[in-house]
Amino acid sequence: MTTNDIKEAVEEKEERQSVNPAKLPVPDELPVLPLRGFVFYPGMGFPLQIQQSSSKQLIDEALLKDRLVAAVAFKSSEEEEKPPRESLYAVGVMGYIHKLLKTTEGYQVLMSAVKKLRIGEYVQDEPYLRARVRPIEMVEASDREVEALLINLRSELKRLAELAQLAPELLMTVQSLTNPFHIAYLVVSQCNLPLDQEQEILEIEELKPLLHRVARELHKRLETVEMSAQIQKSVKEDMDAKQREFFLRQQLQAIRKELGEEGENVDLRDLRERLEKAALTGEAKKAAGKELDRLARIQPSSPEYTVSRNYLDWILDLPWSVSTPDNLDVAQAQRTLDEDHYGLEKIKKRIIEFLAVRKLKQDMRGPILCFAGPPGVGKTSLGQSIARTMGRKFVRFSLGGVRDEAEIRGHRRTYIGALPGRIIQSLRKAGSNNPVFMLDEIDKIGMDFRGDPASALLEVLDPEQNSTFADHYLEIPFDLSKVMFITTANVLDTVPGPLRDRMDIIELPGYTEDEKLMIAKTHLVGKQLEAHGLSGDNLVLTDETIRAIIRSYTREAGVRTLERQIAAVCRGVAKDIVAGATGRITVEPGQLPDFLGPARYFQESAARTWGPGLATGLAWTPVGGEIMFIEAARMTGKGMLTLTGKLGDVMKESATAALTYIRSNAKQLSIPDETFARTDIHIHVPEGAIPKDGPSAGVAMVVSLCSLLTGRSVRKDLAMTGEITLRGDVLPVGGIKEKVLAAARAGLSEVILPAINEKDVGEIPEHAKKGLTFHYVNSIREAFEVAIVT
Repeated sequence: MTTNDIKEAVEEKEERQSVNPAKLPVPDELPVLPLRGFVFYPGMGFPLQIQQSSSKQLIDEALLKDRLVAAVAFKSSEEEEKPPRESLYAVGVMGYIHKLLKTTEGYQVLMSAVKKLRIGEYVQDEPYLRARVRPIEMVEASDREVEALLINLRSELKRLAELAQLAPELLMTVQSLTNPFHIAYLVVSQCNLPLDQEQEILEIEELKPLLHRVARELHKRLETVEMSAQIQKSVKEDMDAKQREFFLRQQLQAIRKELGEEGENVDLRDLRERLEKAALTGEAKKAAGKELDRLARIQPSSPEYTVSRNYLDWILDLPWSVSTPDNLDVAQAQRTLDEDHYGLEKIKKRIIEFLAVRKLKQDMRGPILCFAGPPGVGKTSLGQSIARTMGRKFVRFSLGGVRDEAEIRGHRRTYIGALPGRIIQSLRKAGSNNPVFMLDEIDKIGMDFRGDPASALLEVLDPEQNSTFADHYLEIPFDLSKVMFITTANVLDTVPGPLRDRMDIIELPGYTEDEKLMIAKTHLVGKQLEAHGLSGDNLVLTDETIRAIIRSYTREAGVRTLERQIAAVCRGVAKDIVAGATGRITVEPGQLPDFLGPARYFQESAARTWGPGLATGLAWTPVGGEIMFIEAARMTGKGMLTLTGKLGDVMKESATAALTYIRSNAKQLSIPDETFARTDIHIHVPEGAIPKDGPSAGVAMVVSLCSLLTGRSVRKDLAMTGEITLRGDVLPVGGIKEKVLAAARAGLSEVILPAINEKDVGEIPEHAKKGLTFHYVNSIREAFEVAIVT
């Protein structure tokens, strides 16, 4: 049946009978029409817009029957073609459809709410919901309290209509209604309540509670509208006052002009004087003059005046042409660097070279250095020392955790509270255009929806581009080519490749024990004595004592923990002096447990039981080198390999490659072939909570497996490192200095290294290699000959 057939059938039915909806009985079942975003109250009627196909079919079939539907509000406003049963409230109204009008947007249905219903069991889901219903009888009352409540509702609604400019027909309708329920429902429909509160009012069955609730909600709505009216009145008065002030200022300006007293205010005169004296670049001077002319046309009371004034202050305060003279005395610079830092010869050499070239070429661009090394080796303090050596200002900006590009380039002036980026802010603070600028922790820079700060640094750290660096706030090129940028990083893996390519990377390896001893004697002890109110007359730390602290109480590449332990000793001595101790106190190694507690670290190789399957490897970490034990065990099984110790993918692949090499060379190693089919092998790397990865444990793993399967032990005083291949080659690895220092610190005497890494051993100080024998191998067979006891 078509829609036209439905319409003709409905019109024929209307002609045969005239129906009063209020007198219609409530059927046992009704189709359920979901209402989105509002609650239908009894006695109300208005057009509904129907767009869902299922609801259209419901309307068509209801028109052919008794025109009755159950109208129930949706709990949420989400649009769904077929709402689930639990998304509808349990109380609604019986609606009567008066007319249907088809539009291009759907059906427009004129419906009136007749009675309240309680929805029971749903009996149909498709093509629309259908449920059992029963009417809810409303409990009426008639006394003076009800009359007083109705009078109050009508009077407050009248006040609301005056303030909110409601339609006059609404008041006439309320006055003409006699049903108190219908009056309450009509009033509450004007209170703009949330959907859940409108549903609560619909579910109230007794008249007095309903009238009391509606009176409270109407009173709240009236108070809100009255407050809004007061705010509007206050805003209007404020606008009138500003307009009046504007006209008065215009008249005052005209009077001054007539009297010949026209002139700029104090702020403008001050800015013009500063602009004339400032040594700005041509582009900066042009932009500042243009902004100053614009400022003269802005009323001082306008918010734009402050924005423009702040912009001019930033331009005039920047050191466009202010430089500090460099100290080019190379000999003096070398002495200053040696006073501040022990060792670090590579960096000192690089700074002296820069000063030498700077002395020959005055317009040389500032270098961009990156100090990479573990924590505590003096990267940040070295930047301060370089600035002191060169006689330049020093500024530092930590990039750790920076995720907003605006921190580098600044905000555009369209934003409220906009400021230049940290680069420009730091230069203003330094007061010169050639400071030593340290960008700390560049490896910990982040990125999110606000931009990529690392990409913004590409221009800052590029000598070919930073001479025209444009901050978003200034929008004027600023020359950064005279700035000496120094960045620091613990690891370089997290620094983007294009950024690494722009920097001269200088690696700072960890300190040796002798270097730590000298640093402690020349810097740390004196610093901590002064910090604790002591002197050399109160406390003496012997060389043996400092070495004992380094060996037993620290495990680091730098000296931060060493400084903290020395501070702890100073605190203990200060306590003894306050308690009455006299004379000079000399702390011997045996007294350290009294100040620092029991020793925290010891030589692990000496503390382990030894036997076949155990080998000592060497590992690099961000805080220096470490020794790493590889344990292998065998058991009866089916040839399975188990790896434990929180190993990374690369390290697992090294273990698999090691086993493959052993199996493919079993005959040469005198290992029976049937051993692998009947044996399960377990490789474990202790300290299982610490993640481990990298290819440099390959040699240690293959040596450990060979030792296990041949029953011969690995030399206990030997450590090894190197990557392996399936054909038995030993490939080079990194971090050689840190690994060698770790072997020396652990008390080992011999080290196996890849032959290609022999060049790296030459960079290690002689005193650090003292007592160590190095074996350079090209193949795994050579490593077996050195490592396994025959």
